[in-house]
Amino acid sequence: MLEKIMIKLIKSTFYNEDEMKSSLADFILNAQILSMGEQCKNIENAFAQKQQRKYAVFVSNGSVANLLLVQSMINLGFIKKGDKVGFSALTWPTNVMPLIQLGLEPVAIDCELETLNVSPIRFKEQISGLKCLFLTNVLGFCDALPEIKALCDQENIILMEDNCESLGSKVNGQLLGNYGIASTFSFFVGHHMSTIEGGMVCTDDEALYESLVMGRAHGWDRNLSESSQQALRRSSGVDDFYAKYTFYDLASNYRPTEINGFIGNAQVRYWDEIVSKRESNFKTFQSAMKSNEDFYQFDLSHMDIISNFSMPIICKDSNMAKKYRGKFDEIGAEIRPVIAGNMTKQPFYKKYVSNSSDLPNSDLVHSNGFYFGNNPELTDSEINELCSLIQS
Repeated sequence: MLEKIMIKLIKSTFYNEDEMKSSLADFILNAQILSMGEQCKNIENAFAQKQQRKYAVFVSNGSVANLLLVQSMINLGFIKKGDKVGFSALTWPTNVMPLIQLGLEPVAIDCELETLNVSPIRFKEQISGLKCLFLTNVLGFCDALPEIKALCDQENIILMEDNCESLGSKVNGQLLGNYGIASTFSFFVGHHMSTIEGGMVCTDDEALYESLVMGRAHGWDRNLSESSQQALRRSSGVDDFYAKYTFYDLASNYRPTEINGFIGNAQVRYWDEIVSKRESNFKTFQSAMKSNEDFYQFDLSHMDIISNFSMPIICKDSNMAKKYRGKFDEIGAEIRPVIAGNMTKQPFYKKYVSNSSDLPNSDLVHSNGFYFGNNPELTDSEINELCSLIQS
């Protein structure tokens, strides 16, 4: 029996963990306030600049980033309860759960095996009656995203992106997450950039930005600019005293802490380094699997940069999938299903959504796929060991 090597999906809590923990301890010991404040504002500014968006709103995790975005879209009247919203069938549950929770009608759209993402062809199959498309950029990949954007514009369909898995990936010279009216990000410990827990919503739309800011914190106006505060107060007949506890629309409390903000400000400086290492690892893994006829091969030649946190493998039948999962288990290399597989197979979805459609590719990924970790701290020996498992 082979010795267990133990190649983990996640090697550390933060990039450059020892240095990070030391500086974090000093910050906590000396900080006067740890609730949302200056550190959180600074990471919003830094992240918006790196993502090349006008606005960024920092929240407590990536899942509530999705919920906050959908609620804000409803608050503004961009979408309304009962509207049909397309979503990527191959995704994470909290991409579609907000649609159900907030009274929208989710419409699952299948992926392509070559990209694991929704293509213009798959989109057109489900486009009738859609008011919005909440697209997941799966595992650092995308399909013909500029064409999907053009279709949305042509059909007056609002495009939103869940970019939690694709920080730093680019197509047509543009970062993923910059094609829709807004995009969401996750800073969960296993993702590209960790704040332990945390998330971000980015947009260029000022009205949406202000709605997100209010929706993150109870629906009050205290985090808006003074001019926006005064306009809201005048329109609602609220004086400055009662404005302290006046709530203008549906909201909750999704605020992060200064601890998360401090970590984010330290980690965002490593953005380019993290993306570069993940991109390099991906190229090595893709080259290793290219000659293996047991796998479906990815066609991502249209992309400029591919930055993912895990490397997916899609086997051609379930027996092969079982065999390769066994090979990874044998040496202790952690693997997981590809995201959460076909979302329409999940118990929560079947409980609340009665409509269904044929999703053959998502079904195949669900039954025959898995992924292993691609993190920037993998050693050369670990990379070589992983490559040996996926070569023919």
